[in-house]
Amino acid sequence: MVGYLLDTQVITYWFDGTSGQFPNVQAAAEARERDAPLYVSAVSFGEISLGHAINPAGAGPRRDEFLTFLRDRLPTILEISRHTAEPYGSIRAALANQFPPPGGWNKTRRAEQMYDPIAGRELGIQENDLWIVAQAVERNLVLVSSDKMKRIRDAVAAVVPGFVVENWAHATTP
Repeated sequence: MVGYLLDTQVITYWFDGTSGQFPNVQAAAEARERDAPLYVSAVSFGEISLGHAINPAGAGPRRDEFLTFLRDRLPTILEISRHTAEPYGSIRAALANQFPPPGGWNKTRRAEQMYDPIAGRELGIQENDLWIVAQAVERNLVLVSSDKMKRIRDAVAAVVPGFVVENWAHATTP
């Protein structure tokens, strides 16, 4: 049985019935096999909680509606565990090998010190996306994302051939 890990943006599209992507996400979610589970990452849950905390309009009844939506549609929140660390490290290493820092590797510094703080923008990656992808790899789930994540996908392909990413937001079927 196939399971699906939905990223933050896809969850947001599905919750927001007024978004242009809502019909596609809703149709794809309904088209999946009935017993194919849907999951949300603790990382996505944290990103959603951040959005509610920093946006006064996101607090109160709207936040409560969103939490009810998550409980009803995505009741299983996947935690980051020690088992997530291995795929995370492998994917991050593949990224580092594919896109080495300017001037190459310096053995006197740790790998995370090789790039300046904007490295994520330079590489086209976000750290939270790496953790979400690692969770999908760890559990052999299909990642449902509307993010391009080209470099992450390339790195994952080097580590886990056949890894599947579906974009329910811009297609009528998964």
